[in-house]
Amino acid sequence: MAGSQELNRFGHHLILGISGTTLSDEDKRALSELKPVGVIFFAKNFLDGTPYQVWLEKFKDLNKEIREYTERDSMFVTLDHEGGRVVRTPLPITRFPHALLLRSHAYEVAKATAIELKSLGINLSWAPVADIFSHPNNPVIGSRAFGSTPETAAQDAREYYLGLRDSGIIGSAKHFPGHGDTSQDSHIELPVLNLTLEDLRLRELIPFKTLIEVQIPLIMTAHILFPKIDPDVPATLSRPILKNILREELGFGGVVVSDDLDMKAVSDMLTQTGTIARSFNAGCDLFIVSRNINSSSIERTYRIAEDFADSLVNGSLDESVVEAARERIEKLLAVTPQYPVQALDKDVLLQHAQLAIASSYS
Repeated sequence: MAGSQELNRFGHHLILGISGTTLSDEDKRALSELKPVGVIFFAKNFLDGTPYQVWLEKFKDLNKEIREYTERDSMFVTLDHEGGRVVRTPLPITRFPHALLLRSHAYEVAKATAIELKSLGINLSWAPVADIFSHPNNPVIGSRAFGSTPETAAQDAREYYLGLRDSGIIGSAKHFPGHGDTSQDSHIELPVLNLTLEDLRLRELIPFKTLIEVQIPLIMTAHILFPKIDPDVPATLSRPILKNILREELGFGGVVVSDDLDMKAVSDMLTQTGTIARSFNAGCDLFIVSRNINSSSIERTYRIAEDFADSLVNGSLDESVVEAARERIEKLLAVTPQYPVQALDKDVLLQHAQLAIASSYS
């Protein structure tokens, strides 16, 4: 069993989900022992069905407690908040339409979204989607993508990211190297895409390349197997995909973050010894454990943290790899604003509601 200091080291690379609207004993234990560098919120963390001021005050208390238990002044406070069907927050937070509809409104919708996120204390949005809506029966991306061609997806994802950035929210492109052509949902199984590297260069990589050119600071991996590029493991664990393509070919120097490790596509792998080391060695810096899909228990998170610590001891994970990852994370955290939770003015919300209507018919 790894000691608290070794477990705490994994916390520098962990975005952790919280179990509800208040901290459970397991939450308190994990926050105080692992001290995650960030948290991710879902609908379960908001007191729905109550007036704005009531749920906002409850959420404010939750944020305060999280910082108290982690003893961190600076954290990544994150939310999956794309619009369309990916909205976790109660009303009156605006329901903007899905990405495919935004087109010329992408930049202004992102700016408005950022204002609302900041009011919740959120400083990092897991957006924009850089996937392409290229498979008509895609069960997980579809209209979450900004376009059905590389050019439209790239252009509007870029505008959306710039809107977030210009209003003070950190953005993250997802899901590298591309989830748009799948017919399977990685939340429940491991998708397989028989694309070559040249196929990716001609289509999937184009939006990511565009976002890298405007210096997007994070890119999220896809839990997808690309057997013609790496037949052994999905992209989240793949050195040819993360190091050779993302780092070296595309020149990305920012933070690489895993998609949720609780997703069924990879969750069983993460119970196997050495898997977290393999992901670090492939090029992943930061890991999301949502506790939102398979189990809210904290024990899986601890098993991953212990495997991380054991990998450092047995030499399968080199200190230099971990230190380089931590430096990238700390560099980003140093420029990540920390926002208080505070109510938005009614006029602002009204303006945003009007923008949501206008962007639905763009």
